[in-house]
Amino acid sequence: MTHVLEPELLTREAFAPFGEVIEAEGARHYPINDGTTQRFHDLARVDVAAQDGVALISIFRGSARPRPIRLSLMERHPLGTQAFYPLSHHPWLVVVATGDDPLDADALLCFAAGGRQGVSYRAGVWHHPLLVLESVQDFLVVDRGGPGDNLEERRFAPGDPVLIAL
Repeated sequence: MTHVLEPELLTREAFAPFGEVIEAEGARHYPINDGTTQRFHDLARVDVAAQDGVALISIFRGSARPRPIRLSLMERHPLGTQAFYPLSHHPWLVVVATGDDPLDADALLCFAAGGRQGVSYRAGVWHHPLLVLESVQDFLVVDRGGPGDNLEERRFAPGDPVLIAL
């Protein structure tokens, strides 16, 4: 049976059970550097300390998937948060599981993120890997490195497709 996810608007309130939305709009800010810069402060928590983890800053370059977008796998990082922030102002998609079974299509949510919105997944939140809508899009990523197994993956069966309506 095919399941079709309808993207909903990414908001702080809607995404709160899964992590934090990273965006300047509506965030606490104040001037620094002799008033020439606005600091949008404390937009998301970085939690990487489990099992002697360290914070990593990377750039991920995502490629658009064929349309219609078919979900392939879900993943989670049990030992730390993982944050994505787009480096260009193009919309992108975020898919999370609302329950313990990441392959339960009825328990998936899809969010449409604007090009000035990022997300930080809480440790242990099941999510789909990067879903970009442009041909290629770069993201600044802050996540956990160090000892321990910080990646779990589960693949959808080929006969049980989950598609995203665009």
